[in-house]
Amino acid sequence: MPPQTRFTRSGNVHIAYQVVGDGPLDLVYIPGWVSHVELAWEEPTLASFLERLASFSRLIVFDKRGTGLSDRVPDSQLPTHEERMDDLRAVMDAAGSDRAAIFGFSEGGSLATLFAATYPQRTIALVTFGCFAKRIWAPDYPWAPTPEQRERDYEVVARDWGGAMDLASLVPSKAGDEAFTRRLATYLRRAASPGAAVALLRMNTQIDIRAVLPAIRVPTLVLQRIGDLDTNVEEGRFLARHIPGARLVELPGVDHLPWVGDQNAVLDEVQEFLTGVRPIADIDRVLATVLFTDIVGSTETAARLGDRAWRVLLEQHHAMVRKELVRFRGREVNTAGDGFLATFDGPARAIRCAFAVRDGARALGLATRAGLHTGEIEQSAADVGGIAVHIGARVAAAASADETLVSSTVKDLVVGSGIAFADRGAHTLKGVPGEWRLYAASS
Repeated sequence: MPPQTRFTRSGNVHIAYQVVGDGPLDLVYIPGWVSHVELAWEEPTLASFLERLASFSRLIVFDKRGTGLSDRVPDSQLPTHEERMDDLRAVMDAAGSDRAAIFGFSEGGSLATLFAATYPQRTIALVTFGCFAKRIWAPDYPWAPTPEQRERDYEVVARDWGGAMDLASLVPSKAGDEAFTRRLATYLRRAASPGAAVALLRMNTQIDIRAVLPAIRVPTLVLQRIGDLDTNVEEGRFLARHIPGARLVELPGVDHLPWVGDQNAVLDEVQEFLTGVRPIADIDRVLATVLFTDIVGSTETAARLGDRAWRVLLEQHHAMVRKELVRFRGREVNTAGDGFLATFDGPARAIRCAFAVRDGARALGLATRAGLHTGEIEQSAADVGGIAVHIGARVAAAASADETLVSSTVKDLVVGSGIAFADRGAHTLKGVPGEWRLYAASS
């Protein structure tokens, strides 16, 4: 059951907030641009992110005024930084929190930073993720968007809000996941109206907290994904350079939202910083079949079609692969460029899924190749590892266009399945000891 939503007054405005968990320290999570405290629990990726925060803290979440379940305000009377800090203090007071760690994401990180500098007596520690000190370009801050880029952003939001928005800069790893992008569009639509969303963007464009950074005197952790397309990695480095004693952790990844992509990498850093204890990874060793697929000649195809047409075709390919993975009970592990890594609990299903992906790609005018191996893998919530994964990758690299290549282990395990195999001889797989006999599977 989602936590109970409560309301507190800040001036003449009602602020919606929730308290989750009963950990030894209070932690206030400040979301970015817009939010909705109740709908957040309906998005599995965001819900798991908040649940993990609440596992080691008493988590306090709230909707800033003008968004979510908090009172709407006229677009012409959006809150000042001082009023937003008043709202944060009102929520902490209502939740019975005298001092808390403050964790702010994106624009919420700017508010968290200002609060920590202004109210150090109420701030145990400061954590920022994907945060910026300034939101508009300047000669001494060249990583921020230009005024022209921000104007284009306003136009896109006003035109497409809540619908088929281009979310590639926020969650590039989910660009081909139609179900997720629909859920995110719904979340944004219910968090703010189009006019409010644009007005808040315009307000955020005016943020400049550079002068505040040297005044922060609380322990500070700055988290930044290296490939973030919305907030440049240099912005995290700028924060860490100018906040006394700040610790900077740069993480791999391209997503701006902390709860998309490898959220455990983010949460592990936050938990260790605030509690001193880094959680032990939950790793299971299981027998599984790994499947690698990729598009043959993708670079040439992209050059021939052009960027926009190639992106549309790639999204169609990814949607098709994900549909087949669901049909054959495969688990998508990750997507790198035009390739997929998936695991299966049965090798015959994995082979038939590879056939279906090959046929679906042909219908799109693409050629693919696939490689499979069955072995013991190390499986965690976000990834898989072990020698079996390396073998599967090497088998895929040896496959030709439209070929499904398998190791002898896979072949031996599907006897009687009706799947035919052609011997492709012994191969030396880079980085894998010994020789491996490989076979081309066919239906």
